[in-house]
Amino acid sequence: MKRPDASSTSPGAASEVASGATADDLGELNLRWSQVLVDALAAAGLRDLVLSPGSRSSPLALAFLRQPAIRCQVILDERSAAFFALGIARASARPVALLCTSGSAPANWFPAVIEADLGAVPLLLLSADRPPELLGWGANQTIDQQRLFGSHVRAFHAPAAPGSEFPAAYLQRLAARAMAESGWPLAGPVHLNLAFREPLLSVGDALPAACAATGEPVVDLAAPRLLPDPRQIASTLARVSGRPGVIVCGGAAYPPGFADAVSALAERLDCPILAEPLSNLRFGAHDRSRLCVRYEAFLRQPAVLATARPAWLLRFGAFPVTRALQDWLRAAAPAAQILVSPDGRWPDPLHLATTLLQADPVLVCEALLAGGGERAPGAWRASFARAEAHAGRVAGSCRRQENFEGALIPALLERLPAGHRLFCGNSLAIRDLDAFSGSSDQPLRIFGNRGASGIDGNLSTALGIASDGPCVALVGDLTAQHDLTALAAAGGREIVVVVINNGGGGIFEYLPVAALPEFDIAWLTPQPVDLVAAAQSFGVAGERLSSLAEFRSGLDRALQRGGATLLEVVIDRHASIAAHRAYWQGVAAAGS
Repeated sequence: MKRPDASSTSPGAASEVASGATADDLGELNLRWSQVLVDALAAAGLRDLVLSPGSRSSPLALAFLRQPAIRCQVILDERSAAFFALGIARASARPVALLCTSGSAPANWFPAVIEADLGAVPLLLLSADRPPELLGWGANQTIDQQRLFGSHVRAFHAPAAPGSEFPAAYLQRLAARAMAESGWPLAGPVHLNLAFREPLLSVGDALPAACAATGEPVVDLAAPRLLPDPRQIASTLARVSGRPGVIVCGGAAYPPGFADAVSALAERLDCPILAEPLSNLRFGAHDRSRLCVRYEAFLRQPAVLATARPAWLLRFGAFPVTRALQDWLRAAAPAAQILVSPDGRWPDPLHLATTLLQADPVLVCEALLAGGGERAPGAWRASFARAEAHAGRVAGSCRRQENFEGALIPALLERLPAGHRLFCGNSLAIRDLDAFSGSSDQPLRIFGNRGASGIDGNLSTALGIASDGPCVALVGDLTAQHDLTALAAAGGREIVVVVINNGGGGIFEYLPVAALPEFDIAWLTPQPVDLVAAAQSFGVAGERLSSLAEFRSGLDRALQRGGATLLEVVIDRHASIAAHRAYWQGVAAAGS
């Protein structure tokens, strides 16, 4: 956060006043200009702003605070604010605006901007700026903010600083355009760099009145649904009909109706669906009879299905998280690999795609269903069903095991109320959730930052999700430490942060670097931070738990108590590694 400094009131600041304008005129003009833009954003559907305090952004901040249609939340740290906004946008599937002052402040947004870009999350980045005549002349808190985020934004706009007779129609349509660009054809961040001259605001009675509630949008806009190409649908049906294949559903914000549509397609073709947690297909009342969620174990060598070779793969959403599934997809060549992408992206890092269906996923499923495909040979899906059942029994036998995420994660999920939100952190946490979540008819919404897959900003993102309803965050100890100051914004929010403390970067234990003598100091990096004490310093309740029974009771207390709680679950990493390997070996033996 950048605080006002002496330059805001220094004699030299008068040089910013536009020629022919008095100080009061310019201050009032800045606010009126800002009100036109903010009113138009509200009319275009903006409902949330995350604000970091500063001086240069004062006209916009005041206009937002006076617009009753937009909820304004203040987060001091711009880095945390950006991930917080990302969380709101993920949960609401609507654009969320960020506002900060000039200088290094917007640069702190960059990690979240990258995640919003790669994760297709709509954000409006409103950076206040010094006027162009100050750039390059040694003015305080002034950097080159033009196209600051490079290729990571969908669009960049830099309107001229407010002047007399400013074009209201242009500002109104700029607001509508920025909102539209953030949502379609590929959702993501849009940057508006907004310069203001001093004095930034008038004083006293010279300030204009508060804005009225939002009215009708200036531009009537709607995002289209992309229809699949009939020729591609026909050729896809010819490849999949009556042949053994698999539907793979990676993480994505799928449109309404997708769970039912893809389940119906799997029933028609009699094929398994390999569904990742972030597909949000694992939990809910839809047909889950063909769902496989234990593939992380039964597709590993030497399990029998590790060598199964489909004739086709139909992929929706992001490229899979787990290495076992990635390797199986690679080994499936030369099977037809059909990718469905509604936004023009190519989720094909293996370079094995044979068809790219650029269309709405629900409409693709419906078109394939209408084409009347034939069922695969009966033994095909039966082999996956047997492997799934075997892996489920092995996992069930581990449910009481201490120091094992395979017991902790089911204990967490079975305690969440219907409709609850779960944010899962990156690194080992998301992989363990993939391996051990299981599946049930209890509806849950699962979120994660898998665009760039960083451990930065995970707590801030979860807090943003908790702005509109209770949320549980499941993260590792390094992920929690990386974003501890986010807990300053936890007050008044319904959030339980479950930290699996396995003594550092546990995921590296499964990589070749674990054999290096420098492993502990450069990769594992165990930290001495007292996470419970740190949480309590921010007014967040905290408990340290060292057994499965303690975790169950601690989580029950936190959910019943409400508010913000951090639960640190201490796990012996050597025991955890041994338990993981025993589970994989048990699944391989059961499926042989």
